[in-house]
Amino acid sequence: IHPQPQIFGALTATGAPQVTELVLDNCRSSNGEIEGLSDSFKELQFLSMANVELTSLAKLPTLSKLRKLELSDNVISGGLEVLAERCPNLTYLNLSGNKIKDLGTVEALQNLKNLKSLDLFNCEITNLEDYRDSIFELLQQITYLDGFDQEDNEAPDSEDDDDEGDEDDDDDENEAGPPGEYEEEDDEDDGASDLGEGEEEEEVGLSYLMKEEIQDEEDDDDYVEGGDEEEEAEGVRGEKRKREAEDEGEEEED
Repeated sequence: IHPQPQIFGALTATGAPQVTELVLDNCRSSNGEIEGLSDSFKELQFLSMANVELTSLAKLPTLSKLRKLELSDNVISGGLEVLAERCPNLTYLNLSGNKIKDLGTVEALQNLKNLKSLDLFNCEITNLEDYRDSIFELLQQITYLDGFDQEDNEAPDSEDDDDEGDEDDDDDENEAGPPGEYEEEDDEDDGASDLGEGEEEEEVGLSYLMKEEIQDEEDDDDYVEGGDEEEEAEGVRGEKRKREAEDEGEEEED
C-alpha cells in the first residue's frame, strides 16, 4: 500500500499486522527513522523507503518476514550489519544512489544468507576497478548485481515470469481443445441415436398399419363371399317356391 503521511499513524494503529507490502517513498525521516514504522508490521514482505533522507539503518525495526527492501536515493554510508539482525530473510536489496564507497562496507552483507539480488548502481563503489568481480567474490550468495548476473544475463522480472506462466497455461488449454468440443460431439452422437430409434419406431408403426389394412381387406373379402352365398341360397328357395306354386295350380285344374 502507499499511505499518505497523515494517515500512516492510523494505519499502524489498526491494520499493521495484515500489511504485506508498504511503500513510503518520499516520506521524510526524522533522526534516521520514519514515525509509525515499527515491528508491529509482522507480516511485511516488501518495504520501499526511496528518497526519505535516511542516513542510517540503526532504527530500522525488526521485520523477520521482509524479503525485499528498497532504500535507493538516500544518504546511507554504512551500518549495513543491522540488516542481517533485523531482516534476516532478505532476498533483494536496493542501495542504489547512496554513499557507499568501499568493499568493507558491503562485506557486512555476507550474513544475509538468502540474499540473491543486490543493487549498488550510482554508488561510488561502482567506480572501483574490477568492481563486479570483487562483489561477486565477496558475496558469493548473490546471483544478480545491479540487475545482471556474472555472465551479464539480465535478471528476470517477476511480473514477466507470471505472464509466461499464464501463457503456458493458455497453451495447455489450447492443446487440450475447447472445453465444449467433446460434449458437442457426444450430443451429436446422442442425437443420431435418438433419430435411429425414431426411425425404427416409424418403421414398426408403418408395418403395423399395413398389417391392419391387409387384415381389413381379408375381412371385406370374407364379407363379400358370405353375401354371395346368401344370395344363392335365396335364389334356390325362390325357385323351389315357384315350382310348388305351379304344382298346386295343376292340381286345381284337374
